[in-house]
Amino acid sequence: MRKNDIISLEISGMTSEGSGVGRHEGMAVFVAGTAIGEAIRCRIIKVSKKYAIGRIEEIITPSPHRIKPDCPVFKSCGGCVFRHISYDEELKIKRQRVVDAVERIGGFDGELVEEIIGAKSPDGYRNKAQLPVGLDRNGNYITGFYAYRSHRIIDCGGCKLQPEIFTRVVEIFKSWCEIYKPEPYNEESHRGLIRHLYLRYGQSSGELMVTLVLNGSRVNGELELAQLLKDKIEGFKSLIINENREKTNVILGRKCRTVWGKDYITDTLCGLKFNISPLSFFQVNHDQAERLYSLAAEYAGLSGDEILLDLYCGTGTIGLTMANKAKRLIGVEVIPQAVENAEENARLNNIDNAEFICADASKAAEKLNADGVNPDVVVVDPPRKGLNPELIKTIAQLNPDRVVYVSCDCATMARDLKLFGEDNYTLKKLTPVDMFPRTGHVETVVMLSHK
Repeated sequence: MRKNDIISLEISGMTSEGSGVGRHEGMAVFVAGTAIGEAIRCRIIKVSKKYAIGRIEEIITPSPHRIKPDCPVFKSCGGCVFRHISYDEELKIKRQRVVDAVERIGGFDGELVEEIIGAKSPDGYRNKAQLPVGLDRNGNYITGFYAYRSHRIIDCGGCKLQPEIFTRVVEIFKSWCEIYKPEPYNEESHRGLIRHLYLRYGQSSGELMVTLVLNGSRVNGELELAQLLKDKIEGFKSLIINENREKTNVILGRKCRTVWGKDYITDTLCGLKFNISPLSFFQVNHDQAERLYSLAAEYAGLSGDEILLDLYCGTGTIGLTMANKAKRLIGVEVIPQAVENAEENARLNNIDNAEFICADASKAAEKLNADGVNPDVVVVDPPRKGLNPELIKTIAQLNPDRVVYVSCDCATMARDLKLFGEDNYTLKKLTPVDMFPRTGHVETVVMLSHK
């Protein structure tokens, strides 16, 4: 194969990023925007030693699951990857990805994978938006999302994944920009002021926070923007300036200043209240988070007499939702502000059997083991890279009856489950949860039991 060749291809699988996969003369060819079972003609746009990338020229036989995308920027925006197929088919693809990881990487029987828990609605679920700000060729303000694997802004005021209230805020923000003319930030020159419009919404409470991320500390018209939002948006509670002067693609800086209203908004999750600041972690999909946490609690199997250890606890959400069923909760998190948030969330909900340790998960687990603290149940919710082998061994040395593993990457999860098996833990239950419909991500909740 060479670049610009046009070939016929049958799509037999999907990647984790949502591209279809077919084979031509033994080589894998990845084509975005396709669906399993389709026969296509595609133009080769890149060839490497082991794979090629193609672009659709013609769909000869469309999949029965193909639907017309309902978003005008679907092909150019980097947010959704499955908006061209039915949601039922998307769920099948995501479950199969977990099955493949469990079988190929973990060496387990794929029959252990339960049916995936899908969302009641695949749209309007995001309670957080981080929207870069720029100018188009005509000098008009735009805000939306970066195109796939680029930092080119695709203007999208009415994203299907976000609640309608965000669309109205974007419209108000753009009209304010046209009056006060803040200069958008330029990543290459590190010049300009306004970097992102950052929105957070309490789905249960209806409270809205608007944050301007600046390459500076102030912007003209701050109070006027607050007044516009106050007059036009029901539930608007807070306008905050976040200062980020760093040459980085990290969105938020560490300094926040409240222009108007509260320093946080409040929302309810699994019957508990949580204060959410610009820097707080809170699950993006409220309803699916409740399903995921309920499943994790079911797998934990607490009766009221157990010590529960929550590693990578963040702001404490998972552990705190189980605290009323445990004798003692110990949360561990390496980020100091997250630990402060967790302690605040415990006080907010009158939970007095919880303590939080600011430490690396491995070192904290080692210390607990040395101190003779033996948890009955351990919950882990690690980052995408999963657990390191030393931590898995330390958890096994703590000798809990059960380990509940919440994963955002089924490949590293499958690798870790295999290591747990070598340390006398048996995989009992495994359920995928679709936390981010229309994107390529899938979460999984696992229950391991001591052999």
